[in-house]
Amino acid sequence: MKLTDNTILITGGSNGIGLELAKQLLSLGNTVIITGRTQSRLDEVKKKYPALHIFQSDAGKASDIKSLYDNVTKQFPELNMLINNAGIMRKLNLHETSMDLENINEEIAINLSGPVWMVNQFLNHLKSKKQAAIMNVSSGLAYVPFAISPVYSATKAGVHFYTQTLRIQLKNTNVVVFELMPPLTNTDLQNAFSPEDMKGVVSMEVDKMVQVAIKGIGNDTLEIRPGQSNMLRIMSRVAPQFILKQLSRPVDNLLAQVK
Repeated sequence: MKLTDNTILITGGSNGIGLELAKQLLSLGNTVIITGRTQSRLDEVKKKYPALHIFQSDAGKASDIKSLYDNVTKQFPELNMLINNAGIMRKLNLHETSMDLENINEEIAINLSGPVWMVNQFLNHLKSKKQAAIMNVSSGLAYVPFAISPVYSATKAGVHFYTQTLRIQLKNTNVVVFELMPPLTNTDLQNAFSPEDMKGVVSMEVDKMVQVAIKGIGNDTLEIRPGQSNMLRIMSRVAPQFILKQLSRPVDNLLAQVK
């Protein structure tokens, strides 16, 4: 896919991977629109990068997505690329059952329902364009779960399989479906975890990871697996129990906290 003169919408674009994607795609000569849940954070980004366009929208709320569609397609009718990046990652002890049901479901709403809703809302618009693309951001953990982040891991596996089936169903359209599967990346997403949780794991710098992602889009690489994500894919096939055990090491510390 060509990397210039596109109109691109990125959910969760006010920080982390989303913001880095926005910056690098903007530098290539694209019109870039970002969303985020917090208006003040979006305003800060806008001051720093005036060429970006901002919309407050929660990827975990269907009503927000409907409003986002109405506003974006009205103001940017040439929109031809959707990047579903918004996501949260939490450390959860499943023995703790005091969390209310909406709270425990939050990662599902944002990480999995969000991309499904966004695609459903924007698909007909994208199909009307001569060249269009969808990129869903999953994770290397779609192959092997990180046991102290059970809901996050489940959502990313869901995004992976949803993206594969979406690609098949859109095979006779002009919409190319990409999947970006980042490894552990140096963003605020890591803040929920202690150094002990991440012991022995080296995070990839976000700018390097996004460079790989954009190169993959330009090369029409449909499944983009930067850094250690390739290793997780391979190990999940050749030694699934070994790699699961490796990623489950932090569980012992988590379980020690159970009363």
